[in-house]
Amino acid sequence: MQQPQRRSKHLIDPSAPRKRATPEEVARLERVQRTVLSVLVGTTIFHLAIGLVLAAVFIDDSERVAQVGLCVLGGAFGVVALASAFVIHRRQVLSPWLLLGLVPTVVGLVVVLR
Repeated sequence: MQQPQRRSKHLIDPSAPRKRATPEEVARLERVQRTVLSVLVGTTIFHLAIGLVLAAVFIDDSERVAQVGLCVLGGAFGVVALASAFVIHRRQVLSPWLLLGLVPTVVGLVVVLR
């Protein structure tokens, strides 16, 4: 007589459904999801901000207004990146931490105006 084939523990077993998630497990999962989403959104928007500042650096120096404008736009997108992370984490948006979003503007203006 053949014994039933034993399934590996990492595979789904239709004869033994998973137990229902506890509220603590659901809360932990939601916290991880919020963290991953905020990191993805923040880094994506922050890359846009850095790209705008790099574009300002590579523009000809005769276009000083365009260079400064791109640096300011880079800072605005940096602030939006941080604000979106705050919104995802359900934190108060207006915070002194938003000033970190202006770092691309400051760095860009230092490079462009020297």
